[in-house]
Amino acid sequence: MTDTLDRPPVRPKQDSALRGAFRFDVRLLGLAGVLLLLCAVGYITQPDTFATQENLSTMLRAGAAIGVVSVGMTFVIIAGGIDLSVGSLVALSSVWMTTVATQAYGPFVMVLCAVLVGLGAGLVNGVLVSYGKVVPFITTLAMMASARGLAERLSGRQTQVVTESGFIEFFRGSFLGIPALVWVLALVFVIGWVVLNRTTFGRRTYAIGGNSEAARLSGINVKWHTALVYGISGLCCGIAAMMVVARTTSGASTNGMFYELDAIAAVVIGGTLLSGGRGSLIGTLIGVLIFTVLNSIFTQNNLDTDIQNIAKGAIIVAAVLLQHTTSTRRKGKPRDSQSSPLSEPQPTVPTGSKS
Repeated sequence: MTDTLDRPPVRPKQDSALRGAFRFDVRLLGLAGVLLLLCAVGYITQPDTFATQENLSTMLRAGAAIGVVSVGMTFVIIAGGIDLSVGSLVALSSVWMTTVATQAYGPFVMVLCAVLVGLGAGLVNGVLVSYGKVVPFITTLAMMASARGLAERLSGRQTQVVTESGFIEFFRGSFLGIPALVWVLALVFVIGWVVLNRTTFGRRTYAIGGNSEAARLSGINVKWHTALVYGISGLCCGIAAMMVVARTTSGASTNGMFYELDAIAAVVIGGTLLSGGRGSLIGTLIGVLIFTVLNSIFTQNNLDTDIQNIAKGAIIVAAVLLQHTTSTRRKGKPRDSQSSPLSEPQPTVPTGSKS
């Protein structure tokens, strides 16, 4: 009887869930607050042009392709990897889909070509990382150089103009007043969110990023799953290439330049840990919007591109330092208080089956 009275009360599980939900809302609200603050700065500095429908449409069109690439990058980083080849894969896919031979078969074949090229290159990355046991940084760095070189070879370092009018009319049009490219981003984002948060594939992605050896022992085919994650990244690059071609009406080996920087920056700003295991597509989307608005502010105020790149680099470093500080503080806390930032509580890792 005395032992029972002296025993500390059991903390209800709901308390941990409420704290996790509160932290989730606070982080998202913080990111949303930064986005609103940047919008306010843009409106104050350029009140006549920033909030116009034309400028908003331009910003959304410009950020749509980066948003799609960032969706794939989120999967890769959550799984504990990195992909430096995304920009080059966009270039390669855009060049391949705009060759004279490809355009001769119509818009459907153009889109299919871009998607298959991106998917195939992504799977090559995944196979080399998982089965070849090559470090992701080295694998994707090699692919970054190779894909860009192949794009230059195919195009002869010449810009390939899109002659298929049906492709341009469809993807440069709008539906319900919203550009078609934004609808493509929304579709990719929704599908990615469902896969990451509501399927076994998503739960296994978090598990592999958190502890790949524990995931393997629980019955997950880590190698095959890792290859598929990189395939998803490549697939998103193929879709983004289609969007870039639709916006610029051309395919070139210079397309996708610095996309890897923008995608990684958006994912990190969104709260995804570079070490893997934690992250959120909602945070990534807000990160994409933050950088899109920031680029618009710099452009409208006639600031040089080098200043934009310096600002992006500083923001990335600040986000990583914040992640490191947050992770260090959590190490001394009880396990039930360590909830995943910017992500829903992760379900139990499935056991006894392989993907």
